[in-house]
Order: sequence, then structure tokens, then C-alpha cells
Amino acid sequence: MTKHSLSLAALLLCGAAQAQMSPVGLWRSIDDKTGEPRSEVRVTDNGGVLSGKVDKRLSKTAKPEDVCTECTDDRKGKPLLGMEIIRGAKKAEGKDVWEGGKILDPENGKEYTLRMTPIEGGQKLEVRGSIGPFGRTQTWTRLP
Repeated sequence: MTKHSLSLAALLLCGAAQAQMSPVGLWRSIDDKTGEPRSEVRVTDNGGVLSGKVDKRLSKTAKPEDVCTECTDDRKGKPLLGMEIIRGAKKAEGKDVWEGGKILDPENGKEYTLRMTPIEGGQKLEVRGSIGPFGRTQTWTRLP
């Protein structure tokens, strides 16, 4: 390998590692109560602002026609499959943390202040939803 191709390879590997330290991608969420897989959520970057939609519902009781009956905003009565549950998260300056957005729990229709932190080399994502000092953190797993 030439010096130039080694530099290019190192740059590409560094870029791939950096991309993994982002919430962008496909994630599996786990139900807090049952420990069972709940859904797959696809997080996308739209000009530095992250959003996330339910790509697949994994619950045994999930039906394709399920809608958000508890939502109080523009998502009320809309299908859970394809629903945008993450809105407005931005990268915190100088940190591998995305915050300032909201996450919706379609089960109760409530929106929570969002904080997402990639961990374990970007293979897992700590997703914290909170209202004031109260909240809960889930660990989501990256999917290929």
C-alpha cells in the first residue's frame, strides 16, 4: 500500500467509527415492563436535527391498524407504525450527546425531554426521557 492509500484507508475507518458514535441508524427498543423487544426505530439526521420513526413494531400484541389514541398533538389517531416519536434533537457542543428534542411514548401520549448518548462504541444508545428531574433511561441496541 502506498502512503496515500494508507491515509485514505485510515480516514475512511475514522469516518466509519465517527458515524457509529451518532444516534443515526436503526435501533431496537426494549419494553421496560416485559424485557421483550418493543420496536425498531429509525433515527435520521435532517440538517443537524434528529428525528426518529417507528420502522417496525415487535410486540406480540401489536396490530398494523393500531393508532395513537392517547396523543394530544398532530399524531392523535395516526398509525403507530411509521409514527415520528423523536423530534428536534441536536448534538450538544463538544459532546457525543444529542438533546433538546422530545420523545413521545405512544402508550400514554406523553412527550418527554430527550437526551440520547451513544455508548459501547456506538453499538448501544442510552435514550433518556424526562419531565423535570423525573425520567427513565432505556438502552437501545443498534441493528445492521
